[in-house]
Parts: sequence; C-alpha cells; structure tokens
Amino acid sequence: MRLSPTFLAYFGLQFLAGIGLALLVLSALVFVIDLVELLRRASGRESAGIDVVFAMAALRLPFLVQKVMPFATLFGAMYALLKLTRTQELVVARAAGVSVWQFLMPGLLIAAVAGIFTVGAFNPIASVMMARYEQLEARYLEGRPSLLAVSSSGLWLRQADERGQSVLHADAVSAEGTELDRVTVYLYEGADRFLRRLDATAARLDAGFWELKDVLVTNLDGSVDRSARLVLPTSMTPTQIQESFASPETMSFWALPAFIGMLEDAGFTARRHRLHWHSLLATPLLLCAMLLIAATFTLRLTRSGGVGTLASGGVLAGFVLFFLSDLVLALGLSSAIPVALAAWTPAGVCSLLGIAMLMHLEDG
Repeated sequence: MRLSPTFLAYFGLQFLAGIGLALLVLSALVFVIDLVELLRRASGRESAGIDVVFAMAALRLPFLVQKVMPFATLFGAMYALLKLTRTQELVVARAAGVSVWQFLMPGLLIAAVAGIFTVGAFNPIASVMMARYEQLEARYLEGRPSLLAVSSSGLWLRQADERGQSVLHADAVSAEGTELDRVTVYLYEGADRFLRRLDATAARLDAGFWELKDVLVTNLDGSVDRSARLVLPTSMTPTQIQESFASPETMSFWALPAFIGMLEDAGFTARRHRLHWHSLLATPLLLCAMLLIAATFTLRLTRSGGVGTLASGGVLAGFVLFFLSDLVLALGLSSAIPVALAAWTPAGVCSLLGIAMLMHLEDG
C-alpha cells in the first residue's frame, strides 16, 4: 500500500513531538541533578561560587543531552504511539491496511536524522563546552596543577608547585608517558619569570621526580652547563599523566580521528578515544533501535491492553539495554573485545532484537 505524504508527515510530526517533549523533560531533570551534585562538590570551596557552579552546569548540559538522547527516543516514541492508540488513529490506519513498518518509517527517519545531526552538528558544540567545563572543574573543584597536551610537534606537559612551574616538551614518548626522548624543559619562578632551560636526550618518570640524562643547562645570563644526570621534582604519576589527556568528550567527532593518530604516534594508547568515536558513529543506529524497542512494547496495546504493564516493560527494557551497553563498552575499554565491536554491539543487538520481536508479534 502506497502512503500519502500527508499521512507520513502527520505520523512524523507525532514522533517528533513525542521525542522533543521527552528530550526536554529529561534534559531538565539531568540538569537539576547535575547542578545539585556540583553544589555538593563545591561546598567548602570559597573560589567556587554559585555563579561558577551554574556556569559549569550549563556548560555540561549539551554533553548530558547527548547521553539522554537514546532514552528520549525510547520514551518519546512510546508516548507518540500510545497517544495515537488512545485516539484510535493507529487502529484506523492498521484497519486500512497500513503495516507496522510503514507507519514506523517516519519515526525511523526522524531518529536517523536526529542521530546524524547530534553527531555531525551538535557534538562539536557540546565538545567545546565540555572542554571549558573540564577547565573550570580542574581549577575550582579539583585544583589540578598539571596539564598535558599532544600535538603534531610532540608532547607538552606543564607542572606547578609552590616554587614555580616548569614546561616540558618531548619529541617522542614511550612506556605510556613515563619515558621521554629529546626533552626540553623551561623552568619558571612563579607564574612567568623565566629561570633556565634544560635540554636532555631522555627523561624517565620515577617516584616524585623526572630523571633527566645528558643535560645541557642554559642559564638566564647565557652561560651553559653540562650534567650527565639531573633530577626535576614532580607530583605527577603515570596514572595522572594518562588522565591529563583531553578526554574524548571534549573532542569533536570530526577532530577525533586526527587526534587519535597524533596520540598513537606519540606512543600513547588511544583506545578510549577510538571507542568514543565509534560510539558516536553508531548513534543514528542506536536511536533507530530504541524506536523499534518502543514499538515492540506499545503496539501490542491495540490488541492486549495493559497500558501500565507494557509501558513499564518498555522502560525497563530500555534501561537494561542501556546498562548492558555500558558493560560492553567497559569490555572494549579493557581490551577484552575489539573497540569497534564494543561500540557497535549495543546498537546492532538492539536493532536486531527490535526487528525480530516486531516480525514475531506483528503481521508486518
């Protein structure tokens, strides 16, 4: 049966309104929860005023919106289908010979477009705001004095203590950031008073210090000294070095591939960033899968009744699938399974499960 554009547009608007309403409610809910948590973390810190906390919550909101998009698709699609069932519009459409796949097609198209828009356009904005949020978090809530950056020119590391700060640059890295090759260190007193420059062939991170080898010391007056070994105090640990990288959430979908290449060329593992990139790539399929799961539970209402039971079952199924996806992602992060498999498994399994259940329960 060939459907009219008016029919498809009407059903599409119903799905769009339902998903939009669910996204608005969930976004407001997670914003309030996140704000309360930030207020708790900021308590006792005089530098973190209420204005800073609200700014941090607002900056983090787009990232949280991305996280709740699958739930919004699930709940919004269930709401739209329940509404169409209650007004008998869905019953009339099915009596006229419209198959389940035909009236779900507008919703699947909207879910796919929403996923593409989220990844391609919304994610770059959210990543920039998330990067600013992490800067404020490090400054006001965690007091992290060290920052690490990887670029095409090598690795840059800044560390600070009560005596001043130092900036390290290395052309190459090995052993997950604990061994550096061709190292340059700029030493400062306070925030900006330059003291001396150290050039070393290698550096190794030990407990509480960097051990520099074959060091050339250039003093402020231009004099040069040589030393076979120098020790540079530091509070950094190998774990802190890894955690100091720009988190994948602060990287745009479009910028991640290049950053992953830089990270691997520098000698670090990029598993976390690669997993995040594949998860973003699977977002359109995951949103379509959530719509299919919603249809599996709500379409039965036209035949068997039990709105509360079936709707609750749909919500429970969505949460179970979501937490199972977190488990699979954790396995991918630990290298128990390949990264691509871990990222695509939740969306793929949900899609196949939704299609199989609809084919079993409906005439198709």
